[in-house]
Amino acid sequence: MMKKDEQLNAIQQYVKGLFRMDVTGHDFYHMKRVANTAKFLAEYENADSFLCEAAAWLHDVGDHKLFQQPNQVREEMNLFLKTISMSDKEVETINAIIQNISFSKGNIPETLEGRIVQDADRLDAIGAVGIARTFAYGGANSQFIYNENPQKTSIQHFYDKLLHLKDKMNTEKAKQMATDRHQFMEQFLDQFHKEWS
Repeated sequence: MMKKDEQLNAIQQYVKGLFRMDVTGHDFYHMKRVANTAKFLAEYENADSFLCEAAAWLHDVGDHKLFQQPNQVREEMNLFLKTISMSDKEVETINAIIQNISFSKGNIPETLEGRIVQDADRLDAIGAVGIARTFAYGGANSQFIYNENPQKTSIQHFYDKLLHLKDKMNTEKAKQMATDRHQFMEQFLDQFHKEWS
């Protein structure tokens, strides 16, 4: 039977193998930041810190934007989790968290752990790192930075999604953390539009 820290190390290595070549801003370092933030928020909120950290490491496994066969990738993840002695209940909980945190689905997870992982992921989408990730994703997907038809540009992504995330945080601590990052994005956009015009 593996200890919790050994399981987390194994998960980390598994994630590294899956995301080491990612150039869209969903790389190993994104997973690491989300996992660290989730662990911090879990401790602050008295949630299950192991489940939060494990789910945060795995939260993009099987994302349809990143994998051609998302269902197969998720099945492989579940098989892997069994090999490191994760219980059926833990695997089920991790899957439930992963499936309910995306912005596009508009869900608020039912469990505190799910809400924490959602907050951690959203925090990494805003602020300085969030700005860098937006342009990495846009470039990797042949998206213009900005032009006279801004609907399909990276800058438009701020208005469609990123500027709304501050008010969608679930936990008080995440709301506090989001404030500075949100202000930084607003300053960036002001400066961007000044320079653009």
